Amino acid sequence: MTPIDRLIHELAKLPGIGERTAQRLAFFILRQPKEYSEALAGALSDVKEKVRLCSECQNLTEHDPCGICSDPRRIRETICVVEEPSDVMAVERTHSFRGRYHILHGALSPLDGIGPEDLKIADLIRRLESGGVSEVIVATNASVEGEATALYISRLIKPTGIRVTRLASGIPVGGDLEYIDASTLTRALEERREI
Repeated sequence: MTPIDRLIHELAKLPGIGERTAQRLAFFILRQPKEYSEALAGALSDVKEKVRLCSECQNLTEHDPCGICSDPRRIRETICVVEEPSDVMAVERTHSFRGRYHILHGALSPLDGIGPEDLKIADLIRRLESGGVSEVIVATNASVEGEATALYISRLIKPTGIRVTRLASGIPVGGDLEYIDASTLTRALEERREI
């Protein structure tokens, strides 16, 4: 395998990158000065060497505990449970949540062989057992796997007396009813509130 073929092969392993996109990326890298490829290789090496999981929330971080867990301004009594580190970034962009997080690193998916032991659920339960948490917001995706994960987590936590809530879901702001799928519309109707 030539170096170009090897680069294309490795780039094609990235999620969302097909063979043609990998080829375009490879030729882009080849057209750049040598310093660019060295900087890219250095960034890849650094991220693998320096980034680890926060011992509290399981988020990706260079420092343990992470910046969110070590921030004294954060509300320690509320934990938002999400599937992936990218979900933390999405919630943080809203600037409306001031609690802390717990990242599961996936969702339950028996068909894919992903069970509770494959996720960071045991770490969440240990955090809750240490006390001080009054609410857990389950913010898993509105997919079959996300719903199953939310139900599983709520059944584990409810006996402890900690309040378990779920993010509301339904019609997006600016959405037209005629374009909303049936399951989203059904959920919006079921979770309606008084105005």
